[in-house]
Amino acid sequence: MNACIRKVVLRFLSASTVAVLAAGASSLPAHAQDQIFDELRFGASASIQGGSEHEDGVFPEVTLFFDPFGHDEATGLQKLARPRIHLGTSIGTSGSATQVFTGFSWTADFSEKLFAEAGFGGVIHTGEFDHNDDGPALGCRVLFHEYIGAGYRFDNHWNVMAQVAHSSHANLCDGPNEGMTRAGLQLGYKF
Repeated sequence: MNACIRKVVLRFLSASTVAVLAAGASSLPAHAQDQIFDELRFGASASIQGGSEHEDGVFPEVTLFFDPFGHDEATGLQKLARPRIHLGTSIGTSGSATQVFTGFSWTADFSEKLFAEAGFGGVIHTGEFDHNDDGPALGCRVLFHEYIGAGYRFDNHWNVMAQVAHSSHANLCDGPNEGMTRAGLQLGYKF
Protein backbone atom coordinates (compact mmCIF):
# COMPACT_ATOMS: atom_id res chain seq x y z
CA MET A 1 0.00 0.00 0.00
CA ASN A 2 2.81 2.45 0.83
CA ALA A 3 4.35 1.84 -2.60
CA CYS A 4 1.04 2.80 -4.25
CA ILE A 5 0.74 5.95 -2.14
CA ARG A 6 4.33 6.85 -2.94
CA LYS A 7 3.66 6.48 -6.70
CA VAL A 8 0.57 8.67 -6.43
CA VAL A 9 2.46 11.33 -4.48
CA LEU A 10 5.40 11.25 -6.92
CA ARG A 11 3.03 11.55 -9.89
CA PHE A 12 1.19 14.41 -8.19
CA LEU A 13 4.43 16.26 -7.45
CA SER A 14 5.71 15.61 -11.00
CA ALA A 15 2.44 16.87 -12.47
CA SER A 16 2.51 19.85 -10.09
CA THR A 17 6.05 20.69 -11.16
CA VAL A 18 5.02 20.58 -14.84
CA ALA A 19 1.96 22.74 -14.06
CA VAL A 20 4.09 25.25 -12.16
CA LEU A 21 6.63 25.45 -14.98
CA ALA A 22 3.83 25.77 -17.57
CA ALA A 23 2.18 28.53 -15.54
CA GLY A 24 5.54 30.27 -15.22
CA ALA A 25 6.08 29.95 -18.96
CA SER A 26 2.62 31.40 -19.62
CA SER A 27 3.69 34.50 -17.71
CA LEU A 28 6.56 35.13 -20.09
CA PRO A 29 6.44 38.64 -21.49
CA ALA A 30 4.63 39.44 -24.71
CA HIS A 31 6.87 42.48 -25.17
CA ALA A 32 10.52 42.95 -24.35
CA GLN A 33 9.78 45.63 -21.72
CA ASP A 34 7.52 43.30 -19.66
CA GLN A 35 8.97 41.47 -16.66
CA ILE A 36 9.45 37.71 -16.41
CA PHE A 37 9.79 37.46 -12.64
CA ASP A 38 7.72 39.18 -9.99
CA GLU A 39 10.36 39.03 -7.24
CA LEU A 40 13.83 37.68 -6.47
CA ARG A 41 14.85 36.77 -2.92
CA PHE A 42 18.25 35.72 -1.65
CA GLY A 43 19.58 35.01 1.80
CA ALA A 44 20.63 32.21 4.11
CA SER A 45 19.17 29.80 6.62
CA ALA A 46 20.37 27.34 9.26
CA SER A 47 18.97 24.14 10.74
CA ILE A 48 16.89 24.64 13.89
CA GLN A 49 16.60 20.93 14.68
CA GLY A 50 18.43 19.36 17.59
CA GLY A 51 20.37 16.15 18.14
CA SER A 52 21.31 13.90 15.23
CA GLU A 53 18.69 15.64 13.03
CA HIS A 54 20.65 18.92 13.14
CA GLU A 55 22.32 19.89 9.87
CA ASP A 56 25.68 21.65 10.05
CA GLY A 57 26.48 24.75 8.07
CA VAL A 58 24.67 27.71 6.62
CA PHE A 59 22.39 27.30 3.59
CA PRO A 60 22.53 30.02 0.91
CA GLU A 61 19.07 30.42 -0.64
CA VAL A 62 17.64 31.92 -3.82
CA THR A 63 13.94 32.05 -4.68
CA LEU A 64 12.18 33.40 -7.77
CA PHE A 65 8.51 34.39 -7.69
CA PHE A 66 6.13 34.49 -10.66
CA ASP A 67 2.69 36.16 -10.68
CA PRO A 68 0.68 34.47 -13.48
CA PHE A 69 -2.63 34.73 -11.57
CA GLY A 70 -2.53 38.50 -10.96
CA HIS A 71 -1.86 38.50 -7.20
CA ASP A 72 -0.48 42.03 -7.30
CA GLU A 73 -3.58 43.42 -9.02
CA ALA A 74 -6.00 41.67 -6.63
CA THR A 75 -7.45 43.39 -3.58
CA GLY A 76 -8.65 42.15 -0.20
CA LEU A 77 -9.53 38.46 0.00
CA GLN A 78 -9.03 38.07 -3.77
CA LYS A 79 -5.29 37.96 -3.04
CA LEU A 80 -5.78 34.59 -1.29
CA ALA A 81 -7.39 33.14 -4.42
CA ARG A 82 -4.44 34.30 -6.55
CA PRO A 83 -1.20 32.86 -5.15
CA ARG A 84 2.19 33.51 -6.67
CA ILE A 85 4.38 30.63 -7.83
CA HIS A 86 7.81 30.19 -6.27
CA LEU A 87 10.85 28.23 -7.49
CA GLY A 88 14.02 28.14 -5.42
CA THR A 89 16.94 26.33 -3.90
CA SER A 90 18.57 25.98 -0.51
CA ILE A 91 22.19 24.98 -1.10
CA GLY A 92 23.71 22.44 1.28
CA THR A 93 27.09 23.16 2.82
CA SER A 94 29.24 21.03 5.14
CA GLY A 95 27.84 17.84 3.58
CA SER A 96 24.20 18.74 4.30
CA ALA A 97 21.28 18.38 1.89
CA THR A 98 20.62 20.71 -1.01
CA GLN A 99 16.95 21.35 -1.81
CA VAL A 100 15.20 22.46 -5.01
CA PHE A 101 11.62 23.46 -4.25
CA THR A 102 8.55 24.83 -5.99
CA GLY A 103 4.96 25.60 -5.09
CA PHE A 104 2.45 28.31 -4.34
CA SER A 105 2.86 31.36 -2.05
CA TRP A 106 0.19 33.47 -0.39
CA THR A 107 0.95 36.95 0.96
CA ALA A 108 -1.19 38.86 3.46
CA ASP A 109 -0.54 42.57 3.95
CA PHE A 110 -1.01 43.97 7.45
CA SER A 111 -0.02 47.46 6.37
CA GLU A 112 1.90 49.09 3.55
CA LYS A 113 5.14 47.96 5.22
CA LEU A 114 4.32 44.74 7.16
CA PHE A 115 3.32 41.43 5.58
CA ALA A 116 3.12 37.70 6.29
CA GLU A 117 3.60 34.89 3.81
CA ALA A 118 2.94 31.15 3.62
CA GLY A 119 3.91 28.67 0.95
CA PHE A 120 3.22 25.04 0.10
CA GLY A 121 4.64 22.72 -2.56
CA GLY A 122 7.23 20.04 -3.13
CA VAL A 123 10.98 19.62 -2.86
CA ILE A 124 13.65 17.32 -4.27
CA HIS A 125 16.71 16.98 -2.03
CA THR A 126 20.17 15.38 -1.86
CA GLY A 127 19.89 14.29 1.79
CA GLU A 128 20.09 10.81 3.33
CA PHE A 129 17.13 8.39 3.39
CA ASP A 130 18.16 6.35 6.43
CA HIS A 131 19.50 7.22 9.87
CA ASN A 132 22.93 8.83 9.87
CA ASP A 133 25.05 11.05 12.09
CA ASP A 134 25.18 14.04 9.74
CA GLY A 135 21.54 15.14 9.60
CA PRO A 136 17.96 13.95 9.38
CA ALA A 137 16.83 10.66 7.85
CA LEU A 138 14.36 11.72 5.19
CA GLY A 139 12.89 8.43 3.88
CA CYS A 140 12.52 9.38 0.21
CA ARG A 141 13.85 11.83 -2.39
CA VAL A 142 10.66 13.87 -3.02
CA LEU A 143 9.08 15.62 -0.02
CA PHE A 144 6.43 18.19 0.77
CA HIS A 145 7.78 21.70 1.44
CA GLU A 146 6.07 24.46 3.38
CA TYR A 147 7.15 27.76 4.88
CA ILE A 148 5.83 30.70 6.86
CA GLY A 149 7.39 34.11 7.21
CA ALA A 150 6.99 37.69 8.34
CA GLY A 151 8.42 40.60 6.45
CA TYR A 152 9.01 44.33 6.21
CA ARG A 153 8.98 46.43 3.00
CA PHE A 154 11.54 49.24 2.86
CA ASP A 155 9.96 50.67 -0.31
CA ASN A 156 8.17 49.45 -3.48
CA HIS A 157 11.12 47.26 -4.44
CA TRP A 158 13.12 46.11 -1.38
CA ASN A 159 11.93 43.94 1.50
CA VAL A 160 13.33 41.62 4.15
CA MET A 161 11.64 38.47 5.46
CA ALA A 162 12.32 36.08 8.34
CA GLN A 163 11.05 32.60 7.60
CA VAL A 164 10.86 29.03 8.83
CA ALA A 165 10.71 26.24 6.21
CA HIS A 166 9.99 22.55 6.74
CA SER A 167 10.31 19.58 4.38
CA SER A 168 9.07 16.05 5.09
CA HIS A 169 7.07 13.26 3.46
CA ALA A 170 4.10 13.19 5.92
CA ASN A 171 4.59 9.42 6.40
CA LEU A 172 3.64 8.75 2.77
CA CYS A 173 6.75 6.75 1.93
CA ASP A 174 8.63 3.97 3.67
CA GLY A 175 11.42 4.84 6.04
CA PRO A 176 12.05 7.51 8.62
CA ASN A 177 10.44 10.94 8.43
CA GLU A 178 12.66 13.23 10.49
CA GLY A 179 12.28 16.09 8.03
CA MET A 180 14.36 19.23 7.59
CA THR A 181 13.48 22.45 9.40
CA ARG A 182 15.47 25.59 8.66
CA ALA A 183 15.06 29.24 9.64
CA GLY A 184 16.66 32.28 8.09
CA LEU A 185 16.50 35.73 6.55
CA GLN A 186 15.93 36.68 2.92
CA LEU A 187 16.32 40.01 1.18
CA GLY A 188 13.83 40.51 -1.64
CA TYR A 189 13.71 42.71 -4.71
CA LYS A 190 10.29 43.16 -6.32
CA PHE A 191 10.49 44.09 -10.01
